[in-house]
Amino acid sequence: MDLRIFTEPQQGATYDTLLTVAKATEDLGCFSAFFRSDHYLHMGDVTGEPGPTDAWITLAGLARETKRIRLGTLMTAATFRLPGVLAIQVAQVDRMSGGRVEFGLGAGWYDAEHTAYGIPFPKARFGLLEEQLAVITGLWETPEGETFDFKGTHYRLTDSPARPKPAQAHIPVLVGGHGAKRTPALAARYADEFNMPFSSMDDTKKQFARVREAVAEAGRDPGDLVYSNALVACIGKDDAEVARRAAAIGREVDELKANGIAGTPAEVVERIGQWREAGTERIYLQILDLGDLDHLELVASAVAPQLG
Repeated sequence: MDLRIFTEPQQGATYDTLLTVAKATEDLGCFSAFFRSDHYLHMGDVTGEPGPTDAWITLAGLARETKRIRLGTLMTAATFRLPGVLAIQVAQVDRMSGGRVEFGLGAGWYDAEHTAYGIPFPKARFGLLEEQLAVITGLWETPEGETFDFKGTHYRLTDSPARPKPAQAHIPVLVGGHGAKRTPALAARYADEFNMPFSSMDDTKKQFARVREAVAEAGRDPGDLVYSNALVACIGKDDAEVARRAAAIGREVDELKANGIAGTPAEVVERIGQWREAGTERIYLQILDLGDLDHLELVASAVAPQLG
């Protein structure tokens, strides 16, 4: 099982905090990547102080401060940036990292943050997502010396030089979500990885099956995709530490055990085995208390070595 660290900086984190967590992610050796959300407004009963950080500016900084771990988003919002600009940004960060970027793109869903920062929030957003994936991947894949054109409902590009190119020959693209028809079809067309965020095991099994079917119908091998989940993590060396960490993030232990990756190392290893049997190949551990680096160290010392 591939373990990655996933953060939610809009809940309250500075760039320096994120840098500290990213360096710990790299130094501990067992995590393959550091990912972050792409949000501009906090959620729930927190202040979000000192305020939001931009996902791709953050990743650009981390690209220069790390050497091994992969870097990416779950998920960049299609409503936030024009696709041509986003293609340039991501390609540049990929070059800055030496080819370690992975690109998750979603439709965007949090209307309050759009209102708060003056970002248009159209009711029909799936079309934006489809066209952004077409434009961004099209720009990256256009051979050097050729130009890229696109005529869609939402975006039109004419004679684009399609530069800069990423450092990687192909940046892995992540698509995710719960939609029963259009989402699997979109994954079949563009995705290297399909992610189910914060879902039950039963729902995950059903959606993975839909995606595999859609991928096969599109003429691709379903085994070419990575199938992943994002799950909140709350792990402690004993029950008391689990309870303390749950309280620190305002959650209940029983709920976390039912819906996330929570418990003692032995319980967590067993739970991860169940996710593996459900078809999950990669887990993004959502770390909500970014000041608790001992949490990451416990996963590295007591969980990861048991996963094989």
